[in-house]
This record gives sequence, structure tokens and C-alpha cells, in this order.
Amino acid sequence: MATSIRLDHEDGVAVLTIASPPLNLYTAELQRELAEAIGDLEATPPRAALIRAEGKIVSGGVDVSLFDAQSSAAEAKVLFDEMLAIPDRIAALPFPTVFAAHGLCLTWAFEVAVACDIILASERAKFGLVERVVGLTPTMGGTQRLAARAGVGRAKEFVMTGATYDAATLERWNVVNRVFPADAFDEAVRAFTNDLAQGPTRAHAATKKVLDHYEHGGVAEANEHITTIAAGLFDTEDLRGAVKSFLADGPGKATFTGR
Repeated sequence: MATSIRLDHEDGVAVLTIASPPLNLYTAELQRELAEAIGDLEATPPRAALIRAEGKIVSGGVDVSLFDAQSSAAEAKVLFDEMLAIPDRIAALPFPTVFAAHGLCLTWAFEVAVACDIILASERAKFGLVERVVGLTPTMGGTQRLAARAGVGRAKEFVMTGATYDAATLERWNVVNRVFPADAFDEAVRAFTNDLAQGPTRAHAATKKVLDHYEHGGVAEANEHITTIAAGLFDTEDLRGAVKSFLADGPGKATFTGR
């Protein structure tokens, strides 16, 4: 039975909770449970997913004994490949993903955060990739995904200094999408995620596909695919219903089912 990860479903939103306080460290067991939870999301897609954590902090990082157990570079690569698959699978999910950071968010948790579509942070949150303290560089895609959001120079600073940065700074860097007051954080996160879940899920998936092409090959590649991707939405109930609603009742009255 899972002890580190909990997956709940609430009105179309899948809420994945990291539940191994006080530090929510990344362990082999947490990795296994996280992979299983992602598998559930892949098999039965919700309208949106929220990733959050219990306790005073999001995570204090990776249990360093996991690294100590690797006896060779070859063994370490196997581990790192398994770790990298976690955020890669999250990034590929065909619905909006939201990461909620209410407190300190280090190493693997930050790397999962930047694999999500949206990062929401409490004003008290702090973030860091601190692998330098054990002579390592981040292995779960955090460096490159941070560079995609903030630029190569910021990514180098963030990783090489191993410092922690507050939510306001990362919002200014375009890493964090929004910062909310700590005393209303949970309510703001749920409202934001619920709004995404009530939207046109297939259109959200299409937006993600277009931006994947942009990240791979810039505007030119995105332009090669956008018309096909957008045209495919005419086969969805959501688009057909929303167009009829717009013509009959005006904008903003349509409801969406995700079909």
C-alpha cells in the first residue's frame, strides 16, 4: 500500500500529494509510488492534475543514501534514467498540470515542478537545485527546463551557486507563474486548477502540442503543425458545442466536458 504518494480525484482534478513528511525526501520507494501514480494518470486522464505536498516543506531533496548505494557510473546511470523518466512522463501528460509550492522546494521536487505546465507558489516558498553540495549536477531535467523558462544564464547561476531563491525572484525570472499569499494559498491553488479542469481539455492538450513543437524547432516548426492540430479540434464535442453556444448565447456561456 502506498505510503509516500497519494492520488485523489476531485471534480475532474487529480490531486497527487507527496505525503512523506517531514522532509518528503526522494527515495527508491517514493520513486516507485510516483511512477505508479503517473501510470494511473496516463491510463485514466483527468481534466487537470495538481501536484502538491504535505508538511511544512515541499521537499528537502533526495535521500543521499540513494546515491551512496550506487557502486559505479553504470549503476548510477540506470538510476538517473529512472529518475529522469518521472518528470518526462509528467511533461507528456495530455492535460494541464499544476505544481503547488507552499514552502521549501529542493532538487527533485523543483525538477518535477518545472516539468509541469504551471507553477504556483506561496509567498513563503523557496526553490533550489543544490546538488553541488554532493558534487553532482541535477539529473531530472531541471537545469534544461529551467533554462527554457528563464534562460541559460539564469540556469547556470541557479545550479552553480546552489543557492535558494524566493518565489518573487522566480516569478520575475518567468519560472513561477503566480505567487499567492500564504494564508490563502491552498484556496487559490484549488480555484486556479479547477478553472483549468472546467475548460476545453482537448484544446489545452493541443496547446501543449503546439508549444512542444515550438520548443523543439521554434516558430517555424510550430507553424508546420498548428493548422493540423487546430483543425483536429473540430472533431471534438467541446468545440462544436462552444461554437453553437457562442452564436446562440454570446461568449463565456459554454460548458466543456473534455470530449
